[in-house]
Amino acid sequence: MTWNKRRTERDQRLNATRGLASGKIVGAGDVTALLEAVLRPGDRVCIEGDNQKQADFLAKALTGCDPSRVFDLHMVQSGIVLPAHLDVFERRIARRLDYSYSGPQSARMARMLYAGQIELGAVHTYLELFARYFIDLTPQVALIAAVSSDRDGNLYTGPNTEDTPTIVEATAFHDGIVIAQVNEILERVPRVDIPGDRVHFITRSPSEFFVEPLFTRDPAAITESQILMAMMVIKGIYAHYGVERLNHGIGFGAAAIELILPTFGESLGLKGKIARRWALNPHPTLIPAIESGWVEQIHCFGSEVGMEGYMTARPDIFFTGADGSLRSNRAICQTAGLYACDLFIGSTLQIDIQGHSSTVTESRVAGFGGAPNMGSDPHGRRHASASWMQAGREANLDGATKLMRGRKLVVQLLETFGEKMAPTFVESLDAIKYAERLNLPLAPVMIYGDDVTHIVTEEGIANLLLCRDASEREQAIRGVAGYTAVGRARDRSMVARLRARGVIRRAEDLGIDPLDADRKLLAARSIKDLVRCSGGLYRPPPRYRNW
Repeated sequence: MTWNKRRTERDQRLNATRGLASGKIVGAGDVTALLEAVLRPGDRVCIEGDNQKQADFLAKALTGCDPSRVFDLHMVQSGIVLPAHLDVFERRIARRLDYSYSGPQSARMARMLYAGQIELGAVHTYLELFARYFIDLTPQVALIAAVSSDRDGNLYTGPNTEDTPTIVEATAFHDGIVIAQVNEILERVPRVDIPGDRVHFITRSPSEFFVEPLFTRDPAAITESQILMAMMVIKGIYAHYGVERLNHGIGFGAAAIELILPTFGESLGLKGKIARRWALNPHPTLIPAIESGWVEQIHCFGSEVGMEGYMTARPDIFFTGADGSLRSNRAICQTAGLYACDLFIGSTLQIDIQGHSSTVTESRVAGFGGAPNMGSDPHGRRHASASWMQAGREANLDGATKLMRGRKLVVQLLETFGEKMAPTFVESLDAIKYAERLNLPLAPVMIYGDDVTHIVTEEGIANLLLCRDASEREQAIRGVAGYTAVGRARDRSMVARLRARGVIRRAEDLGIDPLDADRKLLAARSIKDLVRCSGGLYRPPPRYRNW
């Protein structure tokens, strides 16, 4: 029996590239020829690109391959973010797809799936896809991005390390080929993030790799409704459970929470008691809370454009290297969010009367990213914290104390009507119709209802932990669904009883006057305010400079 078939095949592929590289360096004009030399029909290929950092030059080069030579590829990648990521399917270079996130391409993705141009494996959570890289979706070829390289292929990823170590580990250590695009080739890199013996080829891209400032929210766009919801979250959930370790999603509602911690949170005497340790991308809207001493530590999935200098100047808060730049890591931070955080708060496009949520609708297939990891109750957890135990007690009133599980707090923060006044609350998710239409074995649900502990809207908080049966749970959800069809169908007498029990709490039940939900509560009311608060260290992207 032969035990080194993969290695032999890798060497054959490398031999096919003779004449295309000088050592490990390949000219930008030869990259498509290099890909045609190393790729085989049906290969699993990973193009690095989550929801921020993109190996965009290599993605574009792949679209230039001859479809008669390179075809039926199986793309296994975190993000379908760039047009080139879908162009390879239109050109029939690729056929099958397993991925996690497709925000900017969600509408085009939906059209192509319905037209049969993409054979879908699954919409994964990040950790799930990363795990499969090491089990049954191991790439034969990985296309990655880094800030710089030396001639030996040692890579410096800078603050946007993100997925790179995971992709390289899975590919290089199972005899796959790793090709990196870099912004520059140096004699010596500032920090070795990926050793050169794991990288087979490097190419200097004609332009720096694309990074989307996905986690920047302009405080000027935060509404009074979102501020009211943030007030209810801080007083009704964070203070109630004493949440110290948490993860935030990227919506304006979460940004509002971050910006009123130093004002509303301070007025409640909560500093040092809540929101101290985070698994979080470096949100600029967290700058005032950091500067006022609320935040003790942040580990990041990725970086954020313009935050580099600020993070270098705050090494007590962020994980930085000897060179001073952030070291992010999506797989590790996802694991931290899953097991080390006591609360996740995020939003969605649709939520049903059981609490199931999804960002897959009839017209958009946005994917999930890390939300299903953050927004799930990990049964493998074995350490206690006060908030985790309190949530467990609320969910298990009759449980034996020493055998009781705690519960991770999973909060869905959403306004009752979304974009173009589409109702966020629905009787049944579009994801169900989507699964039926494509004959999928599993509907693409982002967060399952049994993981959700609280739903917060402008109408109040529904504490689903306190519901004792399915009918109570349904009415608690209807009770905060506002004037949507779901909300109008509530049983008013049952909703009143749930409110009397504290299952549903309105702002006034929490001692909050809705008229106090004023933009004056925001510790920063514009991007310029964030720059000023950072002492000039935060340098926002040009599109956010409106002064």
